[in-house]
Amino acid sequence: MSVAIRTSQNVLLEYEPASLGERILGAMLDYLVLFGWFILVLALPSSLGFRPNTFYTILVMLPVLFYDLASEWLLNGQSAGKIAMKTRVVMLDGSSPQLGAYLLRWVFRIVESVAFLGGIVPIITVAANGKGQRLGDLAAGTSVVRLKPAVSLDDVLIQPQVENYTVQFPDVRLLSDRDMVVIRAVIQQNSVDTLQRTADKIKAVTGVTSTLDDRMFLQTVINDYQFITSQ
Repeated sequence: MSVAIRTSQNVLLEYEPASLGERILGAMLDYLVLFGWFILVLALPSSLGFRPNTFYTILVMLPVLFYDLASEWLLNGQSAGKIAMKTRVVMLDGSSPQLGAYLLRWVFRIVESVAFLGGIVPIITVAANGKGQRLGDLAAGTSVVRLKPAVSLDDVLIQPQVENYTVQFPDVRLLSDRDMVVIRAVIQQNSVDTLQRTADKIKAVTGVTSTLDDRMFLQTVINDYQFITSQ
């Protein structure tokens, strides 16, 4: 199951929602960060004879309370756990998440944790929702996705290059491995309209011109990219 997001530039992006296991493991890593914070500012000073007062305790708790909100806002939709798991919060309408979206996610996270038996409902919601959304995601219009999509063997299979291969479009170096995955999928789909739109997009991005038909052009782009990146 993938999440299709159309950006403001009318570019369709597809992401894979982070799995339930990835989200749980990411949350556990964030809890480890918070645990380390407690050790640093509470347990360690106490072992040295420092007795924290109420004001100090409140100061210690503020970073814990606002950790999720602050980290996602300041780190472009990620926390320490999400960085480790290579996941990120994205908006499903293609826009960049703003503070309001992160705030909604944060508020619902508190409500879910306090009111719903320590996170059982969020787990059920993520597992049942096709877009990997918990209640906070549904309210904010967001989802947590993998930054590096899973690819099949066909996506990464390197086709053999002919001897003395000559690159026709050097500017394909502007493209990415993910672009190659998309182009291969388009060629396999073999839809005339999709082939044309994809070829036009590649030409616009790279600035190349060609008299080849769309399918042959895209296949040449793949061959050129493979040759250039293998050098």
